[in-house]
Amino acid sequence: MAALPEGTPCWADAMFADLDGAKAFYGDVLGWTFGESSSEFGNYTTAYSDGKAVAAVVPPMPGEDAPPSAWCLYFASPDAAATAEGVRANGGEVLMGPMQVGDFGTMVIGKDPGGVTFGVWQAGSHKGFEKQGAPGAYTWAEVLTREPGKADAFFPAVFPFTVKRMDTDEVDYKIFHVDGQPVIGRMKMGPEDLPPEAPSYVSVFFAVDDCDATTAKITERGGQVYAGPMDSPFGRFAAVGDPQGAAFGIIDLGTTSGDMPVLADI
Repeated sequence: MAALPEGTPCWADAMFADLDGAKAFYGDVLGWTFGESSSEFGNYTTAYSDGKAVAAVVPPMPGEDAPPSAWCLYFASPDAAATAEGVRANGGEVLMGPMQVGDFGTMVIGKDPGGVTFGVWQAGSHKGFEKQGAPGAYTWAEVLTREPGKADAFFPAVFPFTVKRMDTDEVDYKIFHVDGQPVIGRMKMGPEDLPPEAPSYVSVFFAVDDCDATTAKITERGGQVYAGPMDSPFGRFAAVGDPQGAAFGIIDLGTTSGDMPVLADI
């Protein structure tokens, strides 16, 4: 498996104070199984769907206060150190790295000028997602931000993105592309969308067979449904959260409604 093109979402992970609880929740809701925890790398634990790597979960470092649980999306980079410099040069912040992770690759955790946290991954032996766009696996992501102007300037300066605007007055939504392929959305969020204490963030979507059944299971297992389920031309989706507070999205790609939106060049 070759490394993905620069700027392409390639991996997702999240930190949980209750790692066993996270495994039980995502195993039930998304059908994930889990590999052995790697003590050499802080008990980092890979999640699998149909035997293919789709994400990872990890506990906090011993002796450290656990930060709020959140999913982190990583963008592929051929040179993590150079990307980190690009983050700083364009008004962002490097929170961690570049850090070599064995022979798996090199990681960076960064933040855009509007407070959106994201990861950078320079692949070694670990190339990224082994399954995408199918139930149990990553399928899409959106930068949900209160400061869209900062995101629009920052991300295409750091990564080789071209940008198209969704031609609608209903929502401020843009799509970043790599080599002509859509890779991530950018949506402006208002006070009615995010509570004041919630940071701007990247919402990671996992595909499911049935959005309504999955949202019901999420609430049964102690999670939350923030919005939806609702129909769209892309699939029936919902914004949800797990019992430890990590927000994510689910989408049934096979249940679509309405016409695909028109994208306008910028």
